[in-house]
Order: sequence, then C-alpha cells, then structure tokens
Amino acid sequence: MSVLPKSVENVINEFSRLPGVGPKSASRMTYHYLRSSKLDATKLANALLAMEDEVMNCKKCFNVSDKEVCDICSSKLRKQDKLCVVEEPLDVVAFENSGIFDGLYFVLGGVISPAEGIGEEEIRFKELKARVGELLESCDSLEVIVATNPSLEGEATASYIIDLFKSELKDEKIKITRLAMGLPTGADLEYADRLTLKRALEGRRGI
Repeated sequence: MSVLPKSVENVINEFSRLPGVGPKSASRMTYHYLRSSKLDATKLANALLAMEDEVMNCKKCFNVSDKEVCDICSSKLRKQDKLCVVEEPLDVVAFENSGIFDGLYFVLGGVISPAEGIGEEEIRFKELKARVGELLESCDSLEVIVATNPSLEGEATASYIIDLFKSELKDEKIKITRLAMGLPTGADLEYADRLTLKRALEGRRGI
C-alpha cells in the first residue's frame, strides 16, 4: 500500500519522465509545488497547456515556433546562402546564443541510429532536400553546414546528407561543410577519445 495519494504519485511519475530527472529529483519538485501556493502550480499547468496549444514547427526549418514561418526564416537580415543543419531545436538556441551565425537553419529532428531503430525515413531528409531546392531558386550557390553532433550517429547522418546532394555537389550548386571539431581548450590528450583526436588532427592549422 502506497503512503502517497495517487495524485501525488502521478505528478512524481510525470516529472520522472523528464530528461535527466530521477525519482528523487521528481519527488523534490513535486513537494515544492505541494508546499507552494496553488497559484504556482496553476501557473505551471497553464504554461504547459499554452505551449501545447500555441507551439508548432516552422514549415520551412522545423524549429519550434508560434508562427507558421519562424522569425529567423522570415527575417530579411539573415543570409539566404547559408543553411546550418542541426539535430534538434536546442541546437538552434545554442547557435543563436553565441551570436556568431547569420544564416538560416534546418532541424532534422534526430540522427540515423540503427541501434535505436531510427532509419532515414524517420529523419527529415526529404524536407531538407526540398528546403535546399527552395533556397537555390533565390541564390546562385548555397553552403550547407552540417552541424550534427560528433558521434557515430552524427557522422553517419552527415555522410547521408553528402550522398543526398551528390548531383548538386557535382554541379557546384551547393557546398557542404562540417563544423570543425577537436580538442576543447584546457583538455588533456590522455583523456581524448579516438574520434576527437582524429578530428583535431584533420582540423589542424598553422601557427
């Protein structure tokens, strides 16, 4: 027999489903709302409901948005000849917070991962192909920056993107580049994995 009311158990279980949240953290969050005024819980519930009702995927880049076409895709200040391909919406947030990229984005919605049963059909490759074609109608050439994570799955996805645009590469309509990857500042070589060292060597530059 549980010592907790069913409603409290349900909230703990829902919090436990969040990424990086274990049973103890879920319990602490639940008891936080139990101790707080009902207004706090109502605000959280209303915010979640509003997000569910109002948020959608931009029809051009598939980033999360509250409009059919997001502010980035509709902005006339963004360069139309650079398209950064990322895995998830939070990757767009990371780039935008850095303030160093002035082009457009495309969110794949994941990466190829045979181990998890995720194949090419589950990733937005067809939509990426269509988006690149649309951009090529308005510019002479296009740089596609593949910004998938430096994992085996990210590398497999990057290779698939290259194969996807073989004809455009041959005609020099697009140029595909990959983010430079390697050793972060302050890292020790002895702790670096094989892929990190490989990328660090490939991306070496003169000093």
